[in-house]
Amino acid sequence: MRMYDVIKKKRDGEALSAEEIRAFIEGYSKGEIPDYQAAALCMAIFFRGMSDEETTELTLAVRDSGERLDTSRIKGLRVDKHSTGGVGDKTSLVVAPIVASLGLTVAKMSGRGLGHTGGTIDKLEAIPGFCTGLAVSEFENIVNETGIAIVGQSATLAPADKMLYALRDVTATVDSMPLIASSIMGKKLAADDDCIVLDVKTGSGSFMKELEDSRTLAKLMVAIGKRAGKRISALITDMDRPLGYAVGNSLEVVEAIEALQGKGPEDLVELSLALASQILFLADKGTLEECRALAEDAITSGKALDTFAKMVKAQGGDPEYIYHPEKFATAPYSREVKVTQSGYIASVDTEKYGLASLLLGAGRNTKEDAIDLTAGYMIQKKTGDYVNAGDTLAVLYTSNASLLDAAERTLLNATTITAEAPEKRPLIFEVI
Repeated sequence: MRMYDVIKKKRDGEALSAEEIRAFIEGYSKGEIPDYQAAALCMAIFFRGMSDEETTELTLAVRDSGERLDTSRIKGLRVDKHSTGGVGDKTSLVVAPIVASLGLTVAKMSGRGLGHTGGTIDKLEAIPGFCTGLAVSEFENIVNETGIAIVGQSATLAPADKMLYALRDVTATVDSMPLIASSIMGKKLAADDDCIVLDVKTGSGSFMKELEDSRTLAKLMVAIGKRAGKRISALITDMDRPLGYAVGNSLEVVEAIEALQGKGPEDLVELSLALASQILFLADKGTLEECRALAEDAITSGKALDTFAKMVKAQGGDPEYIYHPEKFATAPYSREVKVTQSGYIASVDTEKYGLASLLLGAGRNTKEDAIDLTAGYMIQKKTGDYVNAGDTLAVLYTSNASLLDAAERTLLNATTITAEAPEKRPLIFEVI
């Protein structure tokens, strides 16, 4: 079959067959289909969508595009948590050490930044010496020794997703439900974890802006996981404002460490505990209430922080940075962003907040862009807070002073201040 015909068929709103979907994934994985045709099909899918059957076939094709993780050499019950992406979302750095410290196995493969959202791998690479590109045997050994390792996606594990992931980032096709679902679940099924908890974001900073769309995506991914025999659930959580106060790679690592020390922001800690509790529940560690108590104790006892430090050391990083986060380098240039009127912060455009971080150098505009790991900002006032004219909204950090003006304008333009206090939004809308 010709790729031209597959693109035209989807462009015209027709359903693709399993054979056509697999031919596309196999051909693109092997380099037989060029980027421009893959981008054209992604755009057609973005506009025309896919049925549940098409999305399932795409997921399975992505899963089968390379090797699957050989879990026979990894001990214990394997668990994972995945977020659909958000601004300031560093929960993996908190949740993974919590559940690993409680006897579960976290053999996690994570991605880099995508669109306006950050990536777990980029954040971890802000830790001096930390290696995210381990050989499979080394990855397995570290997991068996420490109970946890987090690495970049293997080139041989669901390679089609890695290629499409980077392509979507630069072709404005990130926020497509079938492409998000197949990307997430293709990797998860290839990694073959026993228990999977999904954090499906909703709101202005997520790929799914509306709650109903987030609910549909969550149900779709849970259904795909269950059909594959996995213990799986999804939390639908708020991304109408950044999570925590730190946005940017090294800044977010420091905030995650503070959460593991028991002094992190309330929203970050609460969501991390909810996700960890759900993982522990799926792993038969007790009732949800008992699992919550276990997760809280992992923080207060210091077990979770110690587990994070052990992982960092095992992967070549300096564990002193985990116990002394003040050691992290800071960007040479900073600026306080001041609000110009008094009132309540009624809302923020969280996607534009993510863009502000990208403008400072903390994200990528193209696949080849290098990241400034010290760039980003610390939020001082959040949605619902009262501000006086002249108060500091955020403090920007970058290694390039010429980037400060655009980031400042973006943050201010993305912030709405009114005389009336806004209604509170829940952090967690529902569990599926």
